[in-house]
Amino acid sequence: MNIEPISLKEKFKKFNDHWSPKIIGEMNDYHFKLAKVKGDFVWHHHQETDETFFVISGKLNIELKDTKIKLNEGEMVIIPKGVEHRPYSKDECLIMLIEPKNVKNTGNIKNELTVEKETWI
Repeated sequence: MNIEPISLKEKFKKFNDHWSPKIIGEMNDYHFKLAKVKGDFVWHHHQETDETFFVISGKLNIELKDTKIKLNEGEMVIIPKGVEHRPYSKDECLIMLIEPKNVKNTGNIKNELTVEKETWI
């Protein structure tokens, strides 16, 4: 068994693409994923699971049907399953996602932003 710290800073250096989460760890049936985000994502929901957004650096906005959530560095929010949402960020933002294994990043939508094969870094 190899138990070592995971450096988020070093992991973020390993990729540059936006809206393409990378897996950095697994706990029980949950994945910890890092993503760089910039611009608009797609409206979507996850029918079977909640989704956690944790801002490591920058500012993230999440639009819901009736309100907007603004997250600053060091803040997080849990979007309940089935809730339609659209993340976006004017400038590049570094985030961590916590969600069950095999959850599609675009939820119920399939388009050019859908990650078909998840990547470990």
